[in-house]
Formats: sequence, C-alpha cells, structure tokens
Amino acid sequence: MLKIGVPSKGRLMEQCFDWFGARGVMMRRTGNEREYSGAIEGVAGATLVLLSAGEIPRELAAGRIHLGVTGTDLVREKLADWQSVVVELAEMGFGHADLIIAVPEVWVDVDTLDDLDAAAAAFRAEHGFRLRIATKYHRLVRDYLRAHGVADYQLVDSQGATEGTIRNLTAEAVADITSTGETLRANHLKILDAPPVLRSQATLFAARGASWAAERAVLAGVLNRLGLPGDAGV
Repeated sequence: MLKIGVPSKGRLMEQCFDWFGARGVMMRRTGNEREYSGAIEGVAGATLVLLSAGEIPRELAAGRIHLGVTGTDLVREKLADWQSVVVELAEMGFGHADLIIAVPEVWVDVDTLDDLDAAAAAFRAEHGFRLRIATKYHRLVRDYLRAHGVADYQLVDSQGATEGTIRNLTAEAVADITSTGETLRANHLKILDAPPVLRSQATLFAARGASWAAERAVLAGVLNRLGLPGDAGV
C-alpha cells in the first residue's frame, strides 16, 4: 500500500487536498475532527496518512510513508544530508514563508549581517557571554551564519512564540519563519537586510528508504495523475 502523508489540520491540510484534487487525486478526512484518519479516492493501492507537518520529515526518513507533504524548511532542518534521504518531487505553490533573522528596531546601527557580526563581538566584550539568537532552526541558521562570517553568537532553543524571547530577556535576536512580517513588527523587530536563510513552501517529497517493491506501479499511476515524471528517483 502506497502511503501518502499530508498535514493533519488547518489551512495547510485544505490546500493539500485542493492541490491533489485538482490533479485527480481526491483526498478527504474521515471520522470526526479529533480522528486523524482519511481516505484517497480514485487511486487503487494508495492510502492517506494524516500527520503534523513536523512529523512528516521523520516518517519519510524512517520509510514509514512513501510520499509526504511538508515545508522545505522542516525537511532541511530535521534531516541531515536530506537529499540522500528524500527526493523533492514538486513545489506545490502554497505555504510560502521565509526563514529570516531579526533584531530589535532600536538597534539603529544593525541592518546587515556584517552589522550583526560587529554587534555580536561588542556584546560579548561588554557582557562576557555570546549574543543569543532564539530559533528552532539550529542547523539551517548555524550553517547560514557560518557561511556569512558571523561569529560570537549562541543559538538558544525556542519552540514557540520566538518573537517574545527578546521581550522576555532570554535572547537578543531571533531567527524564525515569517510570511508577512506582521508579528515581527508587532514585537518591534526588524528583519536584517540580507537574503533569507531559506525560502520555504509546501513540497511533495518521496522517501528513498521506504519499501518500494510492491508500490512502484501505484507510484507511477499517482505521479502520472499529478503530471510528474514517472520515475521519482527512488
């Protein structure tokens, strides 16, 4: 049975259903709102698995689902050497968000990554510890800052309400996903004038490590309906 994992609730789930449905793969929830069960109509041999977007990279990596829809940010953050674990089949055109770095608006002399590097050095000299950047994207942010020569910082974990960490004095800057920037502005933060750490959107992935022996024919049929090449590269 070909298992397709999609986000289990909210706007992202609805957009997934719309995207697949427009291509002839009909998905729907079954049961009540508290039951994470669903069905696929019109494709024999395929079943729907409803998961949180954050769980889908893990399930793909473990090979427990064959296809999965989640953000590129989650795959690249959670899966080391992600291209050896999953195949990116299609960007889906929704769920757009940028992973950015933001600092307090009152830091009038900090607008670029070079400015942040200088500010971090000055902060450490004055306070005796490294400038703290709150984020849940440790791998992506660390690689990005290293590539741009930013030092004298430390990443502190934040799994929710990251923008509030500065007000709560648990961080001096943040690295977080944003689609409009409104929450950042509401918390008196400004995005650095720099390319985003990552531009993310909902993406369909295939698991390299899943069992494909009996599922390849079903996969070919699904990909044909989706208008994607028949060879997923798995």
